[in-house]
Amino acid sequence: MAVVNRTPDSFFDKGATFGFDAAMAAVDRAVADGAEVIDIGGVKAGPGDEVDVKEELRRVVDTVAAVRERHPSVVISVDTWRAEVGDAVARAGADLLNDTWGGPDPELAAVAAEHGLGLVCAHAGRQQPRTRPHRVAYDDVVADVIAHVTAEAERAVGLGVRPDGILIDPAHDFGKNTRQSLEISRRLNEMVATGWPVLVAVSNKDFIGEALGRPVDKRGVGTMAVLGVSAHLGARMFRVHDVAGARQALDHVVALGLAPRP
Repeated sequence: MAVVNRTPDSFFDKGATFGFDAAMAAVDRAVADGAEVIDIGGVKAGPGDEVDVKEELRRVVDTVAAVRERHPSVVISVDTWRAEVGDAVARAGADLLNDTWGGPDPELAAVAAEHGLGLVCAHAGRQQPRTRPHRVAYDDVVADVIAHVTAEAERAVGLGVRPDGILIDPAHDFGKNTRQSLEISRRLNEMVATGWPVLVAVSNKDFIGEALGRPVDKRGVGTMAVLGVSAHLGARMFRVHDVAGARQALDHVVALGLAPRP
């Protein structure tokens, strides 16, 4: 899953794919490098300038439609927590709604069901979108993640989302500190044991940078290490900025017999 952000202030690329033409060029490169899913986002995850529904729609709907036309076989995902956005991108050709904030809009799953889309059920510690909690605590962070994402997955199925279109995501760094995100990575097999396919979105994140003492543009090696461990522990989808590097790293894990071939 390749990250393509239609945002001027994303933490990693600082707006490199904000412009429409730049975003489409990034999509072309990602597909050529082996991406099977393109994840389009219109709102920066962290705090920043307000992006209302109208602006998010302006950023993502035309992009989804253009990617659908240019790459008819690629899976198109949209990173949004808003049901109104989910409905619009579904009509534009999206296949998957990536709700990284863990369900703050309860209508999003119903939108996925209505349009036959897949849904990512994530855990953000019940935090409001675009917030960074202070001193968040869990009795057992992995148990909390599993309880939340499986409940969201079961609720989605109850609403009519097809079970084979659901993924669960621990959402490293969302409502979590570095120690908690590392704990999730070590115990990812416990999420895999639920039977739901696991998505990991760890690319260049702060927990990697803090663990290694590396700035955001120097976290590539750490990212590949976490991806390899995640694949070995059973993750099935990997959201990344460096598609070519991730593809090679994961192919090596498969060649070593430490993960099944996709």
